[in-house]
Amino acid sequence: MVRIPRPQKRRPTANRRTGNPGEVQRIPREIRVLIAAAFVIAIGFGLVAPVLPQFAQSFDVGVAASSVIVSAFAFTRLVFAPAGGHLIERLGERPVYILGLLIVAVSTAACAFAGNYWQLLVFRGLGGIGSTLFTVSAMGLIVRLAPPAIRGRVSSAYASAFLLGSIGGPLVGGLLAGYGLRVPFLVYAGALLVASAVVFFQLKDTPLGDRGKTAHLPVLSVRDAYADSAYRAALVSSFANGWSSFGVRMALVPLFATAVLGAGPEIAGISLACFAAGTALALTFSGRLADSLGRRPLVLTGLVVNGTAMVALGFSGSVPVFLAVCVVGGAGAGLLNPAQQAAVADVVGNNRSGGKVLAAFQMSSDLGAILGPVLAGLIVDYLVFGSFGMAFSISGVLAAWAGLMWLKARETLPSRDAGSGKA
Repeated sequence: MVRIPRPQKRRPTANRRTGNPGEVQRIPREIRVLIAAAFVIAIGFGLVAPVLPQFAQSFDVGVAASSVIVSAFAFTRLVFAPAGGHLIERLGERPVYILGLLIVAVSTAACAFAGNYWQLLVFRGLGGIGSTLFTVSAMGLIVRLAPPAIRGRVSSAYASAFLLGSIGGPLVGGLLAGYGLRVPFLVYAGALLVASAVVFFQLKDTPLGDRGKTAHLPVLSVRDAYADSAYRAALVSSFANGWSSFGVRMALVPLFATAVLGAGPEIAGISLACFAAGTALALTFSGRLADSLGRRPLVLTGLVVNGTAMVALGFSGSVPVFLAVCVVGGAGAGLLNPAQQAAVADVVGNNRSGGKVLAAFQMSSDLGAILGPVLAGLIVDYLVFGSFGMAFSISGVLAAWAGLMWLKARETLPSRDAGSGKA
């Protein structure tokens, strides 16, 4: 009698780093550590966000000067991003990540002891240097550690951690402000020290991201990455997203609620919460869809949804409609971001060092976040009829431009990139 061997069950996680389609893969432990640290960082950032303008005005400065304090953080992030990319290629991702967290922790604690407006401005600006270091290096670690087939899911999980922290942080920060405007800065500094300690001890045995362990890896230059149509499109969509989601949304949406709709400051806060809720809802499934349907379909859908919603915001005639559109706009951002970041990770790949490439991608978002509020504010200040509508409509135009770029870009999902567009 011939004995037929029993087929053995295939272990779905046995080959988790191959990126083979159809395999059920878990998020690596190292990335889960980074996700937990991202939550702590976001909680801390949210602590100081609601009190920073008030703290600046406590030094007898006007609205414009207090806004500069907010912009200084983003400005130094933009200026020092290339240096951050260079440091990552020289030292490795993990040391630069921890260094960035420590810089922000020290500078934030210094803000709590600022004696005048100019000290606060300098200390806050120094925090932007640390922020770009840990942001770009975290992207580098995720690119190197994430299995190709679940990059969308990893990006979605990382973004969700930041989003949840950003939602909870302002609530706690508002309560802490009752004990003094300087207290949230000290708590934020402590949270960053906790995050840096967690990353240091949990990832100290990680075989990636240190000097000497990355020196043998080939370096992907920005010029070579720019030759890829997907990377060019990602730069444009990152700029458009920074302009609308991080710039115009934070600067104009609360002002529109009070100046045009006649709502109180509580509606302004609720509107930002509605945007975050829409983003959170989309993040629950957008990463998985980006890993199954492809990066490009999710990016295009997110750009259409977010761009349309930003245009509609300027023409909202009532508070319920305004809040509903905020939810839709947030959902668009939640569809866009994981797929966009996964596409950039696909371009870099697991076996190359791309610190400067990731820094340039981050710079495009920061540039949009800086220019968006300034130019939109000028439109509102110097145009009378329909000025808010026009200011919000520019975000829609930029989203359309990014969409055209992505229509011409290749699909980068490893299982779908063959024959799907020109590089």
